[in-house]
Amino acid sequence: MKNSRWLDYALTIIVLTILWYGASLLLGSQLLPDPLSVLGRLLHAVREEIFWEHTAVSAWRLAAALALAFMTAVPFGLVLGSNERLDRIFAPLIYLSYPIPKIVLLPIILMLFGLGDLGKIILISLIIFFQLLITTRDAVRSLDREVVYALQSLGGNRWHFYRHVVWPVALPGIFTSLRISTGTAVAVLFFVESISTSRGLGLYLIDAWGRADYTTMFVGIIALSAIGIVLYEAFDVMERRLCAWKNR
Repeated sequence: MKNSRWLDYALTIIVLTILWYGASLLLGSQLLPDPLSVLGRLLHAVREEIFWEHTAVSAWRLAAALALAFMTAVPFGLVLGSNERLDRIFAPLIYLSYPIPKIVLLPIILMLFGLGDLGKIILISLIIFFQLLITTRDAVRSLDREVVYALQSLGGNRWHFYRHVVWPVALPGIFTSLRISTGTAVAVLFFVESISTSRGLGLYLIDAWGRADYTTMFVGIIALSAIGIVLYEAFDVMERRLCAWKNR
């Protein structure tokens, strides 16, 4: 199964590379560099210290934002999903604030938290927060009440309820939300790094675009995509290990 998965990835990359090369021939290498040129520039970039500085900063911001969103949204979602009274109190606030595009808060967040890493991390985590919160809460709300009654009949307390019932029920949904949020987080990361920053792949990409160095621009795109893919696969592996009971 694992070998088949990686074989599928390899075949997909080959197909995408062929399509990319065909599009490059059609549009012209000046507008769309061919994959071999981009690969050569990538091999050159990985030997440059500045490239790894940009990559490390972007990876740190993304990982910190996901961790912050997880540590704040998931516990809140577990509590709301298992407590109808609290859920009724906070539901209007969640419904009113969730549709607001959080990206428009960027100027306010940068004024409050500065132009450094903190402001960027908070904005990304704020966007992911609501996705995780709602997914976690809805997963817990789908819990069969018969399971709760069974736990109570066995003498289970509140800690047992969250540890052995609520958490396992919510975990698959949490990992699904994390995988979906990865794509959103990478997109927001690119946006916030394209302004008011001195390091990051977003700046690396925008700088290359401004200089009409499209080959280097595609190197930045590949690097950003690679970070997203690594995080996506990491969450997938964690789900298979921590939720192995789903396939039993």
